[in-house]
Amino acid sequence: MTDQAVDTDGSGLPGLPGPAPDTAPTGRRPPAGRSDDNRPDGSRSSGSRSSVARSDDSRPRDSRSDDIRSSAARLHDLPAPGGEPSGHELSGREPSGHEVPGHEVPEGDFLGRAHELRELRADIARAGLDTLSGRKAPRARVLLIAGRPGQGRTALAEELLRRVADRYEDGVLRARLSEPDGTPVPTERTARHLLSALGRPVPPGADEDELSHLLREALSERRVLLLLDDAAGAEQVDALLPDSPDCLVVAVSRGPLTGISDVRPCTVGGLDTASAVALLARRTGAVRVTVDPRAAEQLAEACGGQPAALVLAGGWLAARPKAAVADVTRHLNADTEGGAPLGTPFGTPLAKVFRLAYAGLPAPARRMLRLLALVPAVPADPQTAAALAGCSVEAARAVLDSCVDAGFLHRLPTPLPQYEVPGCLQPLLRARAEAEDRPGELRLARARMLERTLRLLQSCRAVTETDSPRAREKLLNTPPALRFPDPRAAADWLRARQPALLAAARLAVDDGELDTLARRLMSQLVRAMVAHFGTRAAAPELYGIHRLVLEVAERRDLPRERAAALLNLADLDVRAGRTREALARYRAALDAGREAGDPYATGRATESVGAAHLELGDPDRAADWFGRALAERLARDERADAARLHGRIGGAHARAGRYAEAMRSWRSAVTGYRRAGDVVAQARALGELAGAQEAAGHADEALETCRQAVELARHAEDGELQADLHTRLAETLERTGDPAGARLHRGAAARLRGAVPPTESSATDG
Repeated sequence: MTDQAVDTDGSGLPGLPGPAPDTAPTGRRPPAGRSDDNRPDGSRSSGSRSSVARSDDSRPRDSRSDDIRSSAARLHDLPAPGGEPSGHELSGREPSGHEVPGHEVPEGDFLGRAHELRELRADIARAGLDTLSGRKAPRARVLLIAGRPGQGRTALAEELLRRVADRYEDGVLRARLSEPDGTPVPTERTARHLLSALGRPVPPGADEDELSHLLREALSERRVLLLLDDAAGAEQVDALLPDSPDCLVVAVSRGPLTGISDVRPCTVGGLDTASAVALLARRTGAVRVTVDPRAAEQLAEACGGQPAALVLAGGWLAARPKAAVADVTRHLNADTEGGAPLGTPFGTPLAKVFRLAYAGLPAPARRMLRLLALVPAVPADPQTAAALAGCSVEAARAVLDSCVDAGFLHRLPTPLPQYEVPGCLQPLLRARAEAEDRPGELRLARARMLERTLRLLQSCRAVTETDSPRAREKLLNTPPALRFPDPRAAADWLRARQPALLAAARLAVDDGELDTLARRLMSQLVRAMVAHFGTRAAAPELYGIHRLVLEVAERRDLPRERAAALLNLADLDVRAGRTREALARYRAALDAGREAGDPYATGRATESVGAAHLELGDPDRAADWFGRALAERLARDERADAARLHGRIGGAHARAGRYAEAMRSWRSAVTGYRRAGDVVAQARALGELAGAQEAAGHADEALETCRQAVELARHAEDGELQADLHTRLAETLERTGDPAGARLHRGAAARLRGAVPPTESSATDG
């Protein structure tokens, strides 16, 4: 028997897609005989596969490759909210958070496509135009698999990858370039997640060109397979092509990729009759096909050999043990509905089989499918489905599994149970929703889903605040279905669902009518990510969330929230080295803060404008802006902040060489910190004052001031600060010709540093 598999958009055969690149790592093959992890077509779920993970570029190539190939070999058995940790141990290796999963077709499960596979493998070895002209190929070879959704495009690509993967020792990367509803995924998002899968740092807020360059740089010395699934156009593929001829790119698209040179499409149509009948037998059982093989062939022909249609027909038969195969063909021939939804041509086999299979589902399953089609970019888990349908999580899980059995859903190979509507069924289900549900009911369903997600995020963050009695009480009052057993389980859930949570935030903003809920959701998402991952680690995702907040604030004319979003974005710009862009945003935040009458926003923005000017090498403007911020703080009698700003003004004057002004400002800072009772800050300010005094030529004053600072640091029991001040004293003594005294202070600093453990910067700084 020949082999075949199917694609992201509808067949339900092996090779089911994850929502790449926004997904979690792939998993290992379940034990033999386990039936609850079967594919919608009755085949086995995917096994362990090669996926590019974090690597240390300083290690030998072979050791990096071994880690890459084994990085995604295990699924995490993660507890969902309301559940207990599973009996299986979690993998000792933390997932990268954005590894792109594979959907390997287990050997022997693939049906048909022998000719296409031969053609594709021959195309790999074919000499390209550059080779024929005597030049080395500047970029990776691109193989294109083209066809309509539901024809088995992705499964063919996956089978090809399985057969040639051993030639690419650095593993396989996967990315899906369109959402299930056909919306193109922005290239910057794809590149960002591929970089994360490679273990490369991703600058927050980097644009498409910068991220594409970083991706090409990361792949330049690797030999990898790159699957770009469901490409909407040539520009998406071109932006992600490696500049290394040692890599191979397999692209899946509806049609040709005009603009990419030396690409010959392999067009995928329907299955041959034998393979189509074999697929049908998998869904219905071999007995009914064996009893009436002619009827099975007729049904395969009526379905046009399209795997997605065959899967639905098989699901309809599997749910009706007494029905004959010929019954399906008879129903299809009797279908006289005058037109398929959303432009689907009348008489299309998939549209006909869809109408038959959909009508045969129970009402709860039909309603669940219609609601899931409303949120195509959010892979559904039982919690999401329960919120959409307004039912219990257990009931939602049962309905979801029944829809998988019927061929309407894919079960994704992710750590937590997640489901997805095949792309080829999206327009059909959306048309049903428009015909059968009132707009108000659909909006209410979305709101329920977002509210449930919001409460899960609140619980996810609250479980980390065990030191707070108020947080503990709030956690105890949380319903069990929304409660996490421990912080580790909450972090694992957040990591696994992060792509879906970000998609939910985008959905809420795009809706336009749920802005209040969207703002609350994004606020909780930011807090949960900072609590579990830290600001620095989550910065690329936080940047996107703050941009969404800014979009809502501008749409609703909310100056206070606009100022907050601009400040957060500007802070991330500064960390990424985009100081000029940050300066523009700080100025815009200042205007928004003034419009809102928000003293915190105006004060913070004014001070940040000064800091940006200082970073750009303009201490005069920096001192001016710090002075404006100081005046605002003094007017509100905020003494501690005023003392800090005196210090910043002193630092700006020192940068400009105005040491007399710097000394005056630092003395004011010392006085302010003393009045505020902040001994450590007072000691630091004295140290800076000593530096200004020495620079101004007052070495004796500098030594005395520095000794006072050391004594204050000793009283504050800050060993690290004491060591720094002793070092400053030693440097001053060396410059004034006292090497013996300098040695004494350097020894004191060394002893203090030996007794003080190294400190780690806070994970949630900023």
